[in-house]
Amino acid sequence: MSKRPSIAVIGAGPAGLAAAEVLSAGGCAVTVHDRMPSAGRKFLMAGRGGLNLTHSEPFEAFIGRYGGAAAALRPMLEAFPPPALIAWTNELGQETFVGSSGRVFPKAMKASPLLRAWLARLNAQGVTFRLRRDWQGWTEAGALRFHGPDGEETTMPDATVLALGGASWPRLGSDGSWISLLTKRNVLLAPLRAANVGFDVAWSAVFRARFAGQPLKNAEFRFGDRTVRGEAVITQYGIEGGAIYALSSALRETIAFDGNAELQIDLRPGQSEAQLIQRLQKPRAGDSAANYLRKALSLSPLEINLLREVHGAAFVPDAARLAHQVKHVVLRLAGTQRIDRAISTAGGVAFAALDESLMLKALPGVYAVGEMLDWEAPTGGYLLQACFATGRFAAEAILSRIAP
Repeated sequence: MSKRPSIAVIGAGPAGLAAAEVLSAGGCAVTVHDRMPSAGRKFLMAGRGGLNLTHSEPFEAFIGRYGGAAAALRPMLEAFPPPALIAWTNELGQETFVGSSGRVFPKAMKASPLLRAWLARLNAQGVTFRLRRDWQGWTEAGALRFHGPDGEETTMPDATVLALGGASWPRLGSDGSWISLLTKRNVLLAPLRAANVGFDVAWSAVFRARFAGQPLKNAEFRFGDRTVRGEAVITQYGIEGGAIYALSSALRETIAFDGNAELQIDLRPGQSEAQLIQRLQKPRAGDSAANYLRKALSLSPLEINLLREVHGAAFVPDAARLAHQVKHVVLRLAGTQRIDRAISTAGGVAFAALDESLMLKALPGVYAVGEMLDWEAPTGGYLLQACFATGRFAAEAILSRIAP
């Protein structure tokens, strides 16, 4: 009997585990290495918000969420599209449902049951886990080097899958330390940058103290030619949330170039300025400005005070001016939060450094998958979907090359 091909997977997140599943099912001897004491730590963290696995929108709209990386990711996402991820989840005994926004979640609304079932499958397929192993690169002979509990360890697999994540969750293992290791091997990299991240706003002390932590709901957020309707959250440092994350790439790049960016918010996107003027022309009957706006436009205390915060002395009870201000709240974003506060990262291994199978051109037999590749997407299921898809795609390519 011929020896089974040995595969080292470095990184026990969704991309690495997806690769390990395909490779072990294909007859390879797979070992998953990770510096953390347990697998899937970032996956579990993602599950705290309900584990948004993917999205149910039409495929062309879905792939468009990946922006400039859409063309590079298309083969992987076509090979393992959202319906395939949903079917895979159901196979592991975790039924899914589609939320009102089109996002797909497991009915359990958490990651732990799915991860347990997944790890049980991997164990049944013979996958070996070597945890608390910190990857240190390669020896001069080309063996993988790890620092483990008992010192240095080396291994010489037939192929290697790098699934090391970005740099947005250092305490969960994704700290970007692999950048220096690949730079030494002449792998083309793009600088890591914060994605799906909050932005700094110079709130007044009074506004910050009163409203930090409160959501701004059902608003429309505009920047450049992009418009997103959704929710954001006021924070001590500024603003964050799903609608902000959808615009974060353009906002981040503008701030990097210009030093700031102006985000426009429409507090009543379902109503025209003329309709607001009509409602604001009702008699005030001695109401304060706040009560007047609350009754006429159903503005919340947060929305009313945001108008005051932004428009200052110009905030006066004049129907035409108020209607315009409600439709045009302009926030000056003065900075981007640090990369270790981001949900994900942009940058990493450039697609130009990879062949069509996700193998590194500078390192034959070494594949890169998941968030360490140079792509970004908003929250909403797009992040996990691409991690699963790239991990499985590289694994299928390995099987086609060295299948037992």
